[in-house]
Amino acid sequence: MTRRQLMGAAAAPAAPGRQPKPRNIIFILTDDHRYDAMGFLAGQRFLQTPRLDAMARNGVHARHAFVTTALCSPSRASMLTGQYAHRHRVVDKNNPVPPGTRFFPQLLQQAGDETAFIGKWHMGGESDAPRPGFHRWVSFRGQGHYYPHADGLNVDGRRMPQQGYITDELTDYALDWLKHRRKPFFLYLSHKAVHADFLPAERYQGRYANAEFTPPRSMNEGKHRPMWVAAQRNSWHGVDFPCHRDLDIAAYYRRYAETLLGVDESLGRVMDFLRERKLFASTLVVYMGDNGFAFGEHGLIDKRTAYEESMRVPMLLHCPELFPPGTVLSEMVANIDVAPILLEAAGVRNPGGGDGRSFLNLAQGRQRDGLL
Repeated sequence: MTRRQLMGAAAAPAAPGRQPKPRNIIFILTDDHRYDAMGFLAGQRFLQTPRLDAMARNGVHARHAFVTTALCSPSRASMLTGQYAHRHRVVDKNNPVPPGTRFFPQLLQQAGDETAFIGKWHMGGESDAPRPGFHRWVSFRGQGHYYPHADGLNVDGRRMPQQGYITDELTDYALDWLKHRRKPFFLYLSHKAVHADFLPAERYQGRYANAEFTPPRSMNEGKHRPMWVAAQRNSWHGVDFPCHRDLDIAAYYRRYAETLLGVDESLGRVMDFLRERKLFASTLVVYMGDNGFAFGEHGLIDKRTAYEESMRVPMLLHCPELFPPGTVLSEMVANIDVAPILLEAAGVRNPGGGDGRSFLNLAQGRQRDGLL
């Protein structure tokens, strides 16, 4: 069975517009969050993510979610366009988005949604200028900084100081924007975390200092490794000379896990807000990583490869009106499917032209083209 057969045929082209059922949507993206770095999956037994665990328990866990290019900028562009990297041509962090590229939030805007982008953009070099498709814009240059820095933030085209820890501050901006929404809304909350070098919030520093890290079994694979993998061991992206310095992989992962605690807390704040505003049942919240990250698997660190640790990401969907709790989606889905499923959930016609397919019916356990 091909992936195209599984996901269903592409929708016939149609003009952008609102179908009968609008829906509020919050899309939360994290950086370098690997698929098993969630407490309920216990990639490392000490790691705790109670809000992510609750989201999976009460919603949908897409346990075979992958990105089509395991690198930040191409992956993010694929989410926004529904296209593979060779089509949208954002092949690295410096390549500008080609003129005329259409992001799905532009279609939501045309249908009447209020839209906001808050966080890491990371496409088109160091520019943090507002991009098409968003009424509200809060971003920063390049990778940004975990703690306050002279670069500050770009808030709707104006330079503003960064006041505190970046995960907390982005969440503050997101909640402030949500408080004033009346129309159907789309919020894209794009965290810097958990990008290296990992810097947790002060309140979480040292939380896992004494936690036992279990090295992956494939870290010391024998003679059957491909030649390029063996060569990578003694490089920036290998365990023998990681980041060209004396880096302790276990300590590296512990800081990663401590940094992730701030993201988990941020998710809890967003969910609490939805409960308070009586939007919890009707709002679709999607949580996803832009690519994975290796911590010694195959003798590698970082991403950029087609190994599972690099390409496979967490993906959770929560909306009690749409999904039964505790749903586990076993079919493979990808970042190119983000735009189609969010457009369908919002009730906005997909004009086509992308490579992805909506998997809304699959996540709901309904048949599509005779397939589950």
